[in-house]
Amino acid sequence: MMLPIRKILCPTDFSEPSYTGMERANELARHFSAELIMVHVVSAAHFYSYPGSGFNIAAYLDEMIDASKKSLEELKERRISTDVNSRAIVLQGLPADQIIDLALSERVDMIVTATHGWTGWRRFVFGSVAEKVVRNAPCPVLTIPAPEETEKR
Repeated sequence: MMLPIRKILCPTDFSEPSYTGMERANELARHFSAELIMVHVVSAAHFYSYPGSGFNIAAYLDEMIDASKKSLEELKERRISTDVNSRAIVLQGLPADQIIDLALSERVDMIVTATHGWTGWRRFVFGSVAEKVVRNAPCPVLTIPAPEETEKR
């Protein structure tokens, strides 16, 4: 018996690998007549402000959120089938935590996420959002390898 798939969550960081994941999520949503929820998480963890620097983190984050909303809507228009019921959501915080929390609150049936194929120092420095999501998700997670990962095989 196949699991009923009514809601699919697909995170994107606007990278090429995440677009591959979005294409697969779109295909699944069409196949199952499921709702597709696209999400991008803006993280403030990498920004620091020093007193007197004149850098306004709050204003910068607001600009990042607005730009992300626009980019997500453009992505939806370009890459999501018109016959797929879809929504675009921008959140702020730690990406893996926000994706997992959204999956719980929306009661999604599946998460479709791309992997970047980073190894070595890049993985150590940037971590693996996909790995954290797989370990902690409240539902099945389908990971889509980055295009360059599949070419190596």
